[in-house]
Amino acid sequence: MNQPTISCDLHDYLELACMHGYRVRLTLKNHQIIEGKALDTLTTAEKQEYLILGIGHEQSRVELNQLKKMEALTPNAKFKEVSF
Repeated sequence: MNQPTISCDLHDYLELACMHGYRVRLTLKNHQIIEGKALDTLTTAEKQEYLILGIGHEQSRVELNQLKKMEALTPNAKFKEVSF
């Protein structure tokens, strides 16, 4: 069963982070913290949505429904912090 998707307003922040290649710190609902470069978003055929992060030479997918907070680490970013 799929969880509800996030709002369009919050999607805009994710797209902005990806478009500008911001480094971000994500806090998940389970309190795990992940840092990396926002690369892209992905929606699967099952309608699950992910943020693709570049972490070193690897890429990681973070399910959007698990996001609690995203902080921009890139200086002069167009946003500082977004709560989901």
